[in-house]
Amino acid sequence: MSEDMAARAAHSAAMQERAERDMARMGVDAAFISRLVETFYERIRAHDMLGPVFDNRLAGRWPEHMEKMKSFWSSVAFKTGAYGGKPVQAHMGVSGMSADLFPQWLTLFSQTLDEIAPTGQAHEWFMQTAERIARSLTLSLFYNPAFDDPARGT
Repeated sequence: MSEDMAARAAHSAAMQERAERDMARMGVDAAFISRLVETFYERIRAHDMLGPVFDNRLAGRWPEHMEKMKSFWSSVAFKTGAYGGKPVQAHMGVSGMSADLFPQWLTLFSQTLDEIAPTGQAHEWFMQTAERIARSLTLSLFYNPAFDDPARGT
């Protein structure tokens, strides 16, 4: 292994160890992430606007999606690199998807955390992360730079 690769591996391991310590201090473990995903998506499925959009896309594939989301949140929280998906591509062309659904998604996520987050710090960390994800997806999927054109006179 080259020195550069060894240094990157050491840096990655240190980041992962720090993330695990930080999450443990907040009361977050794999069981919490599983519960968060299960509880949150149960609410998504029952939501009058979000439920149909998700069901349309995931009909017959909910178990796989749940495992993917657990992997995603574990990877984000513990810096494991275990999630290798492409979220923007996965959300492109989803029937019924619109930018105004993201605030509703965030509201449900916050309500879920209000009820099950082990600490206020965990609630804050997961909400900040979810807000960044929602902002990123909204910009990637719905942003049109033409709306920022000063020549449009808006």
